[in-house]
Amino acid sequence: MYFKQQTGRYGEIKACEYLIKNNYKIIDRNFLCRQGEIDIIAISKLNELVFIEVKTRSNLRYGTPCESVTTQKKKHILLSSRYYIFLNHLYNMDVRYDVIEVYIYSDTYSINHIKYAF
Repeated sequence: MYFKQQTGRYGEIKACEYLIKNNYKIIDRNFLCRQGEIDIIAISKLNELVFIEVKTRSNLRYGTPCESVTTQKKKHILLSSRYYIFLNHLYNMDVRYDVIEVYIYSDTYSINHIKYAF
């Protein structure tokens, strides 16, 4: 379990670095509420509010990272994002839901950013 948490944390750090390098402004991380958790919340260069699920894998034994974002997980993210918008009075912004896949190799990593994932 510890390895899994470390892998996930590493993936989120790399996803944030990628987003910042691509002119996103990170406004929140690991937002947790009763409805669920959102890994990263950012503002895109087009001024969209982007809710991002980060999935990290070191192998494809259980499928691609994106495949693990189930219908139930999407529902939790949608409910959590509505609550976040309500709490922060962000009603007048366009909203987008992305998935960032982080693939870890022995000494490097790669990122696949899926915009408008759901």
